[in-house]
Amino acid sequence: MMTNTVNQLSEPHHPRPQWRTRMGFILAALGSAVGLGNIWRFSYLCYKNGGGAFLIPYAIALFVVGIPLMILELGLGHKMRGSTPLCFAKVDRHWEWAGWWAVNCAMFGIMVYYAVIIAWCVSYVFFSFNLSWGADPNDFFFNQYLQVSASPGNIGDIRTPILFSLSAVWFLSWMIVFFGVQKGVERANKIFMPLLFVLILILVAWSVSLKGAAIGIEKYLKPDFSLLSKPQIWIDAFSQIFFTLSLGFGIMMTYASYLPRKTSIIKDALMITVGNCLFSFISGFAVFGVLGYMSFTTGLPVEEVVKESIGLAFVTYPKAISLMPGFANIFGVLFFVTLVIAGLSSAISLVEAFASAVIDKFHYPRRVIVSVVCAAGFFGSMVFSTKAGIYWVDIVDHFITHYGLVAIGIIECLLVGWVLKSEKLRDHINHVTQKSLTPAWDVCVRFVTPTVLGILLINDLGKEIAQPYGGYSWMAIVLIGRDWLLAALIVSLFVAARHWKRDLEVVEVIKK
Repeated sequence: MMTNTVNQLSEPHHPRPQWRTRMGFILAALGSAVGLGNIWRFSYLCYKNGGGAFLIPYAIALFVVGIPLMILELGLGHKMRGSTPLCFAKVDRHWEWAGWWAVNCAMFGIMVYYAVIIAWCVSYVFFSFNLSWGADPNDFFFNQYLQVSASPGNIGDIRTPILFSLSAVWFLSWMIVFFGVQKGVERANKIFMPLLFVLILILVAWSVSLKGAAIGIEKYLKPDFSLLSKPQIWIDAFSQIFFTLSLGFGIMMTYASYLPRKTSIIKDALMITVGNCLFSFISGFAVFGVLGYMSFTTGLPVEEVVKESIGLAFVTYPKAISLMPGFANIFGVLFFVTLVIAGLSSAISLVEAFASAVIDKFHYPRRVIVSVVCAAGFFGSMVFSTKAGIYWVDIVDHFITHYGLVAIGIIECLLVGWVLKSEKLRDHINHVTQKSLTPAWDVCVRFVTPTVLGILLINDLGKEIAQPYGGYSWMAIVLIGRDWLLAALIVSLFVAARHWKRDLEVVEVIKK
């Protein structure tokens, strides 16, 4: 005879909240997935990696990593009816720490710096009214607004303008999550997401009507199939799919736990993943239409005006806006309001995922948990609002997203594929949904997806060893990046060692 420990949830005294409507869930999940990176990072990667040719590895990545992992997270959250730590603990109590690592990385890794980037966008909404960045947006952003210090170790003072905007971001995040799943998260996303889609369509229509817009759009879409033979285009495509869908954050499991017993997990996963990718693709027309206009106006080739990520949003775009012949300030307000809404819809999901985990384990009241978590998050964000803040944002973001979240994604595949057994979760998904999941999904979860994520992890480690990321010193890389990730892991191990207050009951099942 053999003894096996199985974790079960006792729910009668603690019913989980539920989404009011299926569309509310879809919009909330899309709100989490669609973020700032959809608007600027995808467009840049597409341009850098062969234009339209990039869509080929991107589509393959969607089907090999994106959709299988999305189905896994939605299915596990729905089956186990809990936040990520509770889901992992119910599969195997010894893996609970990985669930806490996911939500810790999301909340006190990503959210604390993501809130600062949203705060920059909030400031730029107001700067847009009179084009405060003037003739040199680069100098304005780095030297006047951020007042960037000489190095990550030279932290300097907290920038008061950033702190005011940051307070607004955390207040809005707190207020939305404070009121719960239906009255807070669902209601907010029913406003945010339709508004976001309308705004991006307005920006696209406005951008493509500008003189020279076709120049930028051609650069954005013109395929260079020769780049498909280079590993980097595949690495960038798979990395972007993983990060853009909020996989490994603990969010999708939490959101799925609020679904009713009968639901369409496969159809929902497809709507979320494909909808997110379509939003990214459409946003590219707004970005490169403006860059084409800038190229036409200045006489510079698109290659010399396009910038990656932060430089694109806060330097190149403001410069392009200043060149517009009319209503430049209105276009600027629309653009940065779009970024704020995209950021906030993701921010509230990061807070919700962590708050739900603490509520599941310790049963403290939601309003107390959300208030304490947001207060702690606000104070944690302060280091990113200092004069060295942009360095800290860059380093922490790199380590959390390239190592922490990828490692968590691999753990999810191993836990579901080999510990729980993927066919068990597949049976559950097929039982509650209308469509049938085939055994091909098991192959992806057990072999293909973890192998791809492992390659991404090894590739990044190889680059890191050869040369410190971003040209930073090894001291900054270790003390800020590595240690931030390790601190989240240590806290996760500590919390996982605490006893569950009520929900998790360990039952001994005897198997012959």
